[in-house]
Amino acid sequence: MSKNNENKKSNQKTTLKKVLKRIKPYSFLVICSLVMAAATVALTLYFPLLTGDAIDYILEPGKVDFNAIIPILKKLAVIAIITAVCQWIMNVCNNHITYNVTKDIRDEAFKKIEILPLRYIDDHSYGDIVSRVIADVDQFADGLLMGFTQLFTGVLTILGTLIFMFRENVTITFVVLLVTPVSLFVAAFIAKKTYRYFKLQSETRGEETALIDEMINNQNVVQAFSQQKNTLDKFDEINNRLEKVSLNATFFSSLVNPSTRFVNSLVYTSVGIVGALSVIGGRLSVGQLSCFLSYANQYTKPFNEISGVVTELQNALACAARIFELIEEEPQTPDKENARVLDEADGTLSLENVAFSYVSDRKLIENLNLNVKSGQRVAIVGPTGCGKTTLINLLMRFYDVDDGSIKVSGTDIRDITRKSLRSNYGMVLQDTWLKTGTIRENIVMGKPDATDEEVIAAAKASHADSFIRRLSDGYDTFITEDGGNLSQGQKQLLCITRVMLCLPPMLILDEATSSIDTRTELKIQHAFSTMMKGRTSFIIAHRLSTIQDADVILVMKDGHIIEQGNHEELLAKNGFYAKLYNSQFSL
Repeated sequence: MSKNNENKKSNQKTTLKKVLKRIKPYSFLVICSLVMAAATVALTLYFPLLTGDAIDYILEPGKVDFNAIIPILKKLAVIAIITAVCQWIMNVCNNHITYNVTKDIRDEAFKKIEILPLRYIDDHSYGDIVSRVIADVDQFADGLLMGFTQLFTGVLTILGTLIFMFRENVTITFVVLLVTPVSLFVAAFIAKKTYRYFKLQSETRGEETALIDEMINNQNVVQAFSQQKNTLDKFDEINNRLEKVSLNATFFSSLVNPSTRFVNSLVYTSVGIVGALSVIGGRLSVGQLSCFLSYANQYTKPFNEISGVVTELQNALACAARIFELIEEEPQTPDKENARVLDEADGTLSLENVAFSYVSDRKLIENLNLNVKSGQRVAIVGPTGCGKTTLINLLMRFYDVDDGSIKVSGTDIRDITRKSLRSNYGMVLQDTWLKTGTIRENIVMGKPDATDEEVIAAAKASHADSFIRRLSDGYDTFITEDGGNLSQGQKQLLCITRVMLCLPPMLILDEATSSIDTRTELKIQHAFSTMMKGRTSFIIAHRLSTIQDADVILVMKDGHIIEQGNHEELLAKNGFYAKLYNSQFSL
């Protein structure tokens, strides 16, 4: 238990240091906020002194020294106005600090997502990543804002009140100090309990967000397989856990305020009793007693606020820890300092003794060798899970090989900048991706400076022009995330158009026509044939009739190339490819 507590304290301290590091660029605003907080506290504490003096000028019924009271009232009005202005400036500074820091953290997180290795994205649910960047940062902002708004003024109020009380009466001040440790002990004891629950709450909320994100994106599949009840049951289970952990977090955090209020009431009562006896004994005036009672309230109030702040800070630190975990993830291996910029590949490519696996103890690709000449059409076939798409990921350097090398134009791709390597590939996948924006913006993604004539020519080549013109605003039609109301086939046509526009020296077609009707597919195959002339092309297809014209067909099984040749040669061997081919045409 002690080790766990030490680890928690260490984690909290580490997280706090990271937060302070990000606050450092806004030191001027922090200093300004502190100065305004000090001014606010000083003026607020000066207020009871003037009030006490005014009370002392009220001697008895019918005997009130208005000549002395009126100047005091004027001072009180001026102080109230200055205090309000100082508080406003302090709040402005605090808001600027909080939202600039959270903006910086979100920027860091999003930039990190852009350079994280694909392995991390594959291993973590999208919903959890979204929850960290959005929900956790929002929770952190709330805690940070409350910390700046109430923590500074609370601490300064406590210190300032003690100074003013010592100045007025040492005995009563010692009475206040004797009761104070009880309040601190209660607040500290309960605060220790809250961090674990708030961290668990944040993690469970991320799990719930992940499930919601997954189910919304795949609602058609859920309904098609009548998985609504199972999905609801799973959601209920996570939601019930979130309810329990949230209740525990809220319960412990809510204990702080009433507990400290009870202790603070003891402080007020002690001041009242000792002060009243002092007035009777002639050691204190009624105005001074009024002043002390006001100070007792002001002294104890920050303890309630600080206890609430501590609770919020526990939650904020728990959320900050999750977002910092993302920010501090190891990025993908950066490009070498002297990495080559590949202007235009000649289309030659070789794989030498390539080995790769997603999981270290489960081999996927071993001793893979391949030489591709410029302009060759290379088809890759094989059963599901044999490594076809993995090979494409390695060619594009979404993953680095564990052993061996992949060379493009005679250069190891690890010695080429990723940007220039990928700009030499055109990629059309079975899974389409379109961003929120116009049809034109989605097409010109790989060639932003393309003219309208070039865009239309590419769309005509991919047979997308006709359906685009039927849309409400043609090429300026605005579509939402992942294509909105477009059919799967239309979305795939737009992705094909995108590559048609760029015409890079190497092409990757991974089931590029899987969602297109047969008639349109024949036309696109013809367009592909034209496009692939003089370009090295890698074609992954399950329908073997679409790859009969390939120069080389690679037959993969269990991460190895078990057969290699053109269509006629492989059929003549009567091996694995022949069985695959015949199985698609057998009755």
